[in-house]
Amino acid sequence: MPANLPPQYYGAEKRYRLAKEPDEKIAALQAMLAIMPKHKGTDKLHAALRRKIAKFSQEAERKYATARRTGFYINPEGAGQVMLVGPANSGKSQLLAALTDALPEIAEYPFTTQTPIPGMMKFEDIQIQLIDTPPIGHKDVRILLANPLRNADLIAIVIDLSLEPISQVEATLQGLREARIEPLMDDAKQASPGSYPRKMVIVGNKNDLAGSNRNCGIVRSRYAGSFPVLPISAKEGNGLDEFRRAVYHELGIIRVYTKTPGAKADMADPMILEKESTVEEAAESLHKDFRENLKYAVIWGSGKYDGQRVSKGHILQDGDIVEFHT
Repeated sequence: MPANLPPQYYGAEKRYRLAKEPDEKIAALQAMLAIMPKHKGTDKLHAALRRKIAKFSQEAERKYATARRTGFYINPEGAGQVMLVGPANSGKSQLLAALTDALPEIAEYPFTTQTPIPGMMKFEDIQIQLIDTPPIGHKDVRILLANPLRNADLIAIVIDLSLEPISQVEATLQGLREARIEPLMDDAKQASPGSYPRKMVIVGNKNDLAGSNRNCGIVRSRYAGSFPVLPISAKEGNGLDEFRRAVYHELGIIRVYTKTPGAKADMADPMILEKESTVEEAAESLHKDFRENLKYAVIWGSGKYDGQRVSKGHILQDGDIVEFHT
């Protein structure tokens, strides 16, 4: 029996042939499997694709194991993971030290940071993970950082505003592109095939030094339409509160607090949800049984009035208090 493969299959097959990384090959192979019709004529092809997926999965796992052994893989913690990337001596380590309890080595010579260093940044009642990274310009660093960067919730490009800024941003973006990471595009644009779109911000550090205001204006005129631009001084503490709030905003998350009937709301440990999450999705994040058995919820915050009964499809807002009824 002929396979009768649709045109979309051959498009996925082309992506597979062009892919260089194991995870990119796996994604293309999985797309081929999903598109391929299921009948006797495709049984052998189905088995062959499965064998290839198993092979590249083992290859990817060996790559991840190397990254873990060298300290380049950091387990995500907190409400989101933010990777600090940029050229040497831009102040990434000083920013991490200013915002967290981490103690990275800080010096005026380049390549002080040899492996990623995590720290937890407090924003109001939650913690957000920041990770200082070695300069991305070195090929070996790019290889080891590629997967951690692809899995990050946000990439913060840190530059030195006392120096010419555009070359710093472009060199960092080029390093990210070589790791197949691109800025998250709007709906009118398409990412390159096989790339990993990620939210990004530009952090202009050392805004206390001479020439920094002019250079910040240059960065904004060039990139403000594509990235938020955040001027700070990690050394002097300028703009750090604005940095915290901007990071929280760019992560695209909200905090929702829970309440049991007849008791006070738990305001110490909010649920972290994506923006536009519904009551039903909030229930599922607690436990799948909550979603299956949920009848309705009572809301304080985004309702028309406090204590309003709402449906499963009610869209939650940051700071809402929810009482689930099953």
